[in-house]
Amino acid sequence: MRTRIASVLGIAMLVAVSLVWLTTPGRAAEGDISGTITSSNGSEEGVWVIAETTDLPTKFIKSVVTGDGGRYLIPDLPEASYKVWVRGYGLLDSAGVTAEPGATVDIQATVATTPAEAAKVYPANYWYSLIEPPAASEFPGTGPDGNGISANLQHQGQWVDIQKQGCMLCHQLGNRIVREIDDLDQFDSALAAWDHRVQMGQRGSQMSNVMSRFGRERGLQMFADWSDRIASGAVPLAPPRPQGAERNVVISMWEWGTEFDYIHDEIATDKRDPRVNAGGPIYGVNISNDELAILDPETHLATNLKIPLRADPATVPGMISQSMPVPSRFWGEEMLWNDPANPHNPMMDSEGRVWLTSQIRGRGNPDWCKAGSDNPYAQYFPMENSGRSAVYYEPETQKFVMIDTCYGTHHLQFAEDDDDTLYFSGGGQVIGWLNTKTYDDTGDEQISQGWCPTVLDTNGDGKISSPWNEPDRRGNYENMDTALDTRVVVGSYGIVADPLDDKAVWISSTQYPGRLARLHVGDNPPETCVSEMYEVPSVLDPSVPKEKTGFGSRGIDIDRNGVVWTALSGSSDFASFDRTKCDVTRGPTVVDGRHCVDGWTLYPTPGPSIRGTDPPMRADHHYYNWVDQWNTLGLGENVPIANGSNSDSLLALDPESGEWTVLRVPYPQGFFARGLDGRIDDPNGGGKGRGVWATYGAAVTWHIEGGKGVRPGIVKFQVRPDPLAN
Repeated sequence: MRTRIASVLGIAMLVAVSLVWLTTPGRAAEGDISGTITSSNGSEEGVWVIAETTDLPTKFIKSVVTGDGGRYLIPDLPEASYKVWVRGYGLLDSAGVTAEPGATVDIQATVATTPAEAAKVYPANYWYSLIEPPAASEFPGTGPDGNGISANLQHQGQWVDIQKQGCMLCHQLGNRIVREIDDLDQFDSALAAWDHRVQMGQRGSQMSNVMSRFGRERGLQMFADWSDRIASGAVPLAPPRPQGAERNVVISMWEWGTEFDYIHDEIATDKRDPRVNAGGPIYGVNISNDELAILDPETHLATNLKIPLRADPATVPGMISQSMPVPSRFWGEEMLWNDPANPHNPMMDSEGRVWLTSQIRGRGNPDWCKAGSDNPYAQYFPMENSGRSAVYYEPETQKFVMIDTCYGTHHLQFAEDDDDTLYFSGGGQVIGWLNTKTYDDTGDEQISQGWCPTVLDTNGDGKISSPWNEPDRRGNYENMDTALDTRVVVGSYGIVADPLDDKAVWISSTQYPGRLARLHVGDNPPETCVSEMYEVPSVLDPSVPKEKTGFGSRGIDIDRNGVVWTALSGSSDFASFDRTKCDVTRGPTVVDGRHCVDGWTLYPTPGPSIRGTDPPMRADHHYYNWVDQWNTLGLGENVPIANGSNSDSLLALDPESGEWTVLRVPYPQGFFARGLDGRIDDPNGGGKGRGVWATYGAAVTWHIEGGKGVRPGIVKFQVRPDPLAN
């Protein structure tokens, strides 16, 4: 295992964080704007001061939070003319004041006079908490001739899971454009309006299918009732203003891409070494129009490069429909997205190359992947079809290199080994990997890759033997033979390599209630591959108290101690899993994954709960999560961060105290965090030399505050020692 940089990021770095940021108690220094925010209530603490400009090559926004006495300081502003204004819970948005760096700007804010006025700037999850799903007592569903709930839904959590991992994958449910029906006068009822709106645009078929999973009429009734009550004046409880370290957060945001682009994930550095690509460009994948988005944060220049295919585009199906059941209310029948490559997730290696999961051909695999091939992996577990493959971009030459894989790819992560092994999720039946050192040496994509199915050692002999128990299409087993091992289809979504074992990799599954799986490839794969599986403690396991259950594993990451973290999108808990607490990892009891409940710890995330849920399920959605292994944010090493994708935020957890720091993006509303990572640009620069980067990954940019014409953004989070440090 190669030596990493933990020693470089130790005590000296932590001291530097507090030394480099300097407090300016009086007027603004050059490059800063400072002042005081007051209202008829006196000084306004814990509100945001926002500076935005269009003078740079791309629109730039910087926001900070006021501290004691309502004082603020916006540091390190590029030379430009800014509109400076205030937003805060309990206030009306202030008018903008034109100012340049070096100015002192005091603003008199206006207090909201009604709860409805104040609630206009509340995050989406607060509005979404007003929705009312069917009561827990109404489950299991009895279908259209009974209570209208789909008979496939046995528990209330499964209904909420559809809300989160069906609808919220693409939208903030609760933002203004979703909760309010602007064209209600064109329909007989809110229910009819909702039935129409879930069929609109290029993803209309997908949205409509999700609605039918509830039991269509019952699902539409829930959403229509929610919109009707809001139209009649219902407002949520007020969220708390930022407190403590939350007031030390500095948010910088650049627009990139176009008003049509769905920029999904970003990468700034090598996860294993956050000093790679220091000060360099940030890269994002435009999932809807097959481009690599690039931002230079030094010059503020945003550009795009087309991601190539190996095959004729007409033979590559893409992922986004090129037809629509109902024209878009915003764009009519105009096709905004064209995505045969459909790139998804970027990752950076130690040389600064950007690796992507991207389609390069049609679904049918070449013969060397299939049965009858002399490829040892194809002989062990042949693969007939795949989806995305692997592509990397080399900044030095500005070239893309395409690598065909027999398995589908989705997310990707490098192991900490001498071969720079790159593991992929998304293979469905298998976990795949690419030995990038072998590929660099040989250019041979066949000998550089491997894959293994996820097979549990249920006979307990310490190895996997064929034949094994095979699942049917529904994941069930007929005539289970306890003398055999058992293949499970976990549902590979997220993936992360284990820093303590360079032969091990973890994956997450989004299938209710959620699972983690660990693959140990051994020294001679595929024969030495052995898998383990661990199910999220849920109501499906009667041995677990209801208050300790959750569901919806989605994102996945790991800390330097080998503890795995997964954000439970459905129940809105952050969950850790510590394998060292497991007494059993193999044998007949592991087949359902419920053999190590003690390995799990669940941390409820902050924010309101959805009405009538039992146990309470928060109204937030966590698209993914990440662990700040190297203290790139300034809150400490190994801090897990959940995406508050339905709450305009990142949610950082102190696992020791259970306390949360909410890093909220106040403007524009609609911040939908997907991919994130942290980078250290200057190891001697303390907080100024580091930061966490995240995509403003809304699938539909016209849902962002400002509507049509707004472009997606890339956001940098920094934490300083106090609200006046510059």
